[in-house]
Amino acid sequence: MRSVTYSMNVSLDGYIVGPDGDFDWTAPDEDVFRFWIDEIRQVGVHLLGRRLYEAMLYWETADQDPSLDDSRLEWAALWNPLPKVVFSTTLSAVQGVARLASGSLAEVIERLRAEPGEGDIAIGGATLAAEAAALGLIDEYRAMVHPVLVGGGIPFFPQRERRVDLELVETRAFSSGVVHLRHRVAR
Repeated sequence: MRSVTYSMNVSLDGYIVGPDGDFDWTAPDEDVFRFWIDEIRQVGVHLLGRRLYEAMLYWETADQDPSLDDSRLEWAALWNPLPKVVFSTTLSAVQGVARLASGSLAEVIERLRAEPGEGDIAIGGATLAAEAAALGLIDEYRAMVHPVLVGGGIPFFPQRERRVDLELVETRAFSSGVVHLRHRVAR
């Protein structure tokens, strides 16, 4: 069965964006960016909330930018054909190979798990991930922890009154001070 993973950049104090909505502190160096490229190769479909979807729209045309380096072009070549499901109550249309979700998050994940296919079902966005976590649908949490304290904003783990025991699967430290933590839900 396909795994559901939640993977995001996060500040050391636990936020995916700062109090002003800024996330410029997540700009990856080359080693971290190569890691993200390797990660996206393992994804079969990506579920996104509206805000993350809109932030990632940049990549739909990024390959037309002559100043992009080879790594960014490689990312765009992997990201653009990747099937995406966008959860939004305000969007009426999406671009590229994305489609708007039809049904609840639980229904969509159940359908995707039942379909033949390879690669993880990745979730991006704290609000969407919080809903999936509350329903017990996340199999792995992957945090790319950045060495910065932003003092508030949107938390990686929204407050829920539910304990989830995790098993450490992998860690990796980068020369930039970023640390990748991968945990599997203990079932």
